[in-house]
Amino acid sequence: MFRPVSAFNMAGPQLEPNDVHVGHSVGLSNPQLDQGRRKMLDLVNRLHKIGAQLDIDIPQIAVIGAQSAGKSSLIESISGITLPRGSGTCTRCPTECRLTRKDSRWQCTVSLRFTTDAHGQPLAEAKTEQFGDVIYDKAEVEGRIWRAQRAILNPSKAIEDFLRDDVHSSGNQPRRSELTFSHNCVSLQISGPEVADLSFCDLPGLISSISSDEDQGDVQLVTNLVTSYIKKPRCIILLTIACETDFGIQGAHRLAKEHDPEGKRTIGVLTKPDRIPLGEADRWVSFIQNKRESLEDNWFCVKQPSSHESKGIMTWEDARQMEEDFFSANSPWCELDPIYQRYLCTRNLVDRLSRVLSDLMSKRVPEIRMEIDRIIRETKDEIASLPREPRNGYTIFTLVKEFTNDLARHIRGVPDDPNTDSLGLIQSIRPGQENFRRAIRKTAPRFRPFGRCDDGIKHLRKPLFFVQEESGDTDGDMSEENDEPVSPSTGAIDQYSDFSNVRKRKFSQITQNKIYIDDILERANRVRTRETTGRLPFEVEKYLIQSIVKQWKEPAMEFCAIVHKTVNGHVTNLIAKHFSEFGSLKHRVQHITDAHMDRCMQDCQQQIELYLSHEMQPFTVNNAYIEKYRQKFFAYYFSAWDQADLSSDDEIGDRGNDIMVPPTPNTHPKQGGRRNARVVVDDWNPPRTAKSPMESVKPVLDIMASVRAYFQVAYRRFVDNVPMGVDFALVKGVERGLHEALVDGLVIDGPDGEQFVRSLAAEGPCVTESCNTLMNKCKRLEAAIEELS
Repeated sequence: MFRPVSAFNMAGPQLEPNDVHVGHSVGLSNPQLDQGRRKMLDLVNRLHKIGAQLDIDIPQIAVIGAQSAGKSSLIESISGITLPRGSGTCTRCPTECRLTRKDSRWQCTVSLRFTTDAHGQPLAEAKTEQFGDVIYDKAEVEGRIWRAQRAILNPSKAIEDFLRDDVHSSGNQPRRSELTFSHNCVSLQISGPEVADLSFCDLPGLISSISSDEDQGDVQLVTNLVTSYIKKPRCIILLTIACETDFGIQGAHRLAKEHDPEGKRTIGVLTKPDRIPLGEADRWVSFIQNKRESLEDNWFCVKQPSSHESKGIMTWEDARQMEEDFFSANSPWCELDPIYQRYLCTRNLVDRLSRVLSDLMSKRVPEIRMEIDRIIRETKDEIASLPREPRNGYTIFTLVKEFTNDLARHIRGVPDDPNTDSLGLIQSIRPGQENFRRAIRKTAPRFRPFGRCDDGIKHLRKPLFFVQEESGDTDGDMSEENDEPVSPSTGAIDQYSDFSNVRKRKFSQITQNKIYIDDILERANRVRTRETTGRLPFEVEKYLIQSIVKQWKEPAMEFCAIVHKTVNGHVTNLIAKHFSEFGSLKHRVQHITDAHMDRCMQDCQQQIELYLSHEMQPFTVNNAYIEKYRQKFFAYYFSAWDQADLSSDDEIGDRGNDIMVPPTPNTHPKQGGRRNARVVVDDWNPPRTAKSPMESVKPVLDIMASVRAYFQVAYRRFVDNVPMGVDFALVKGVERGLHEALVDGLVIDGPDGEQFVRSLAAEGPCVTESCNTLMNKCKRLEAAIEELS
């Protein structure tokens, strides 16, 4: 039964006045359109025109579907223009349509919008270029769009080359393009008295299969391109499904459902209803009735002219009338209840799209205002943080002076570093000083007043007089092996653990080497020349002292390196604080300061070498101090020797004091499986006159006590001198002369010095580009605010 389409649209209690379409206009170009809705649609177009979509999520319609799903025909029907055919180029880059109804003459402006470079990498800022003059003849649109698409797919070539191209028909065989697909898009600005008020973007069709000569990566490329649009929460998905293909194999629906699982922002469109296989029409009608894959804004069905029908159609109005005739005359469409007939025909689809888009924009306007305000504030903060030239009247000399004054304050000492929330410079060095002291303290000679053969059997107890004087550092067998390094507090530069670990490894063997009576007597025999009997040569003491001092170089130099690293870190932070805003000037200041610090480091190392050369020659005038410790250590060693002597006095016999070359260890007689300290000494003394055991071992114990007492003087002196020298030459040395070095290095005092340094402080090309990008962003957003007001 034939019924006019207007009757379909007028029937049913849920119809609205705007559901009735009159006249011969295309889409929504009719005077009855609600002015509020038109205002919102115009606002969307204006915001897109100024490029606000680059910074905020503006509602838009994205047309998606599989290849050959009828998207292009639908776009043609809505826009009233003809898209390129034959070459397939139209489906290989997004085509953005901005349609506006105006009473003025019909016109179309084609532009190219680039968001990626020739290699597919995102641009810092999107750019839009008009492609040719404004078009006033609809017949020229198809060829211009085809050229524009070729320009998009060949990014290495000049755009003008495609405008001058002799090929003027999209039906001609195209040349092979550099790209198969692109994220960059062709933008159409169309206006006229019979143009729909609508904006949408036609995306390349999803690829289900490719031929052997095509790129497999194109499948994912197109999927990613479509996803980049429809994943946005304010994007309306216009999902096109061809009725001639099984619904289950059309991937566009799966992709839409992935990003809009509840169907709240998806509008479905069934195309090619005239190609439904016999007996399957009811399956597709269930979509229109929203019984299958239901959507909040329902499914629609449209019928575009086939290739055969297009030959007899003169105008788009004729095409729309043919569509209405199809649904009016063909079952099951003509038999649908009036409530579902509103979902047939392109006119009703466009009406729904415009209503959904305008309603979404109305809800979004307050959010957009707040979002733009926030982004403007953030953008201005970014601009403020960029490097900039010194302000007028602010000389480079003033910048340098403020920097060196700030450095001097840190060297004098500040509670903490306010720039990094870490410890101040002096506090950061202090843990290294303590670790250095401990490293030197661990080189104390480990004398054992008994024979080597008693190692592991006899042990040296901790000296009680050291408990308070040395803060727990003692000479007992278990006193030094388990010392833990001092770590800096949280926030300081974490480097002292490495220092201590290195010291532990390098001294592990030395600190475990104990010096026995055997060792001292053997050394005495080697260096003895004309000394009288009963005395040990001074060369023995000197040799032991020098052996200790030789171990001090590495910890001293490493402590110097650690301090250099700490100071350098703090100085670098201060340079960033004072010069990071001034382009290349910061790098020049850093270079000059690093060179100055290297000179300070060399001076510091020379100072340490001088200290070490002094310490290699045993000397002190602190006689009272050293004698006090010599007596304490002699009593300490004697007590240990006396307790270690487990043999009776009768076993010693009458022996003299002359030092002889000791017999080899194999000739030593054994007593009870081990040898006692007296036997060791007696082996070095031929029998001459009877002497007490004390007199026999006294010279050896005296050597031990003297060297150990001297170590107390020398080590305390050294662990004071080195940090003091490092502080003077390296820490305070950085401040000393730095201002002059910067003035000379920057050539501030030269005839053109200030101008030269200002050129260093000028913005670099990267900074200029960033600043321009942010400034343009601010302008776009401020223009958007004006549009919203």
